[in-house]
Amino acid sequence: MDTISKSHLKAHMLRVFREIERSGEELIVTDNSRPVLKIVPLKNTQSVDTLFDTVRGQVVYNGNLNGPVQQQS
Repeated sequence: MDTISKSHLKAHMLRVFREIERSGEELIVTDNSRPVLKIVPLKNTQSVDTLFDTVRGQVVYNGNLNGPVQQQS
């Protein structure tokens, strides 16, 4: 995880934000060499259909998906 000073961030904010969006990496902002903030890019969320599309029709579950779960000892 990279770090950047507040003063450097202020001078180059748009460029820094674009790089974070592109790379997906987090960034720690420092003030007098002390970490004070973390900039984290938002993750794109996927629908359940999109997420499990590659296994559609390959998985069979005969239980009740909406029912209670039994704990196993």
